[in-house]
Amino acid sequence: MTSLKEKPPFWFWVVSVIALLWNIMGVDQYIGQAYKTDRWKASMTTEQIELASTLPSWLTAAFAIAVFTAAIGSLGLLLRKKWAYSLLLISFVAVIIQMGYFLFSGHSDNLGMTISIIVFAAFLVWFSKKAVSKRWIT
Repeated sequence: MTSLKEKPPFWFWVVSVIALLWNIMGVDQYIGQAYKTDRWKASMTTEQIELASTLPSWLTAAFAIAVFTAAIGSLGLLLRKKWAYSLLLISFVAVIIQMGYFLFSGHSDNLGMTISIIVFAAFLVWFSKKAVSKRWIT
């Protein structure tokens, strides 16, 4: 049985595009860190580069899961697919693991950004769940 989709409001598209752009920036940050690109190194202090080089591999994996599932989930919102919610939920769990490490280990040199990442990931879970309940995505 097919469920009918409702037409989402204009702001749904605005939020979904912002979510995709935000998460593409996260993917770019991950790729820069993973491959230690010149552009990434230029944006970091020596201490930040050293810290990134010594992070546990499980934390790097959480970073990858967080950004890639969020980017694909955000694309799913734009495609109006229900699986977007599941991916954004997985991303949120990975964000909590990653950012929790930084908060509790004392390595967070930008508390505002750390909290913003957590809040935005939580918002996207809520937003995608609302989109499912309103049948904007099925």
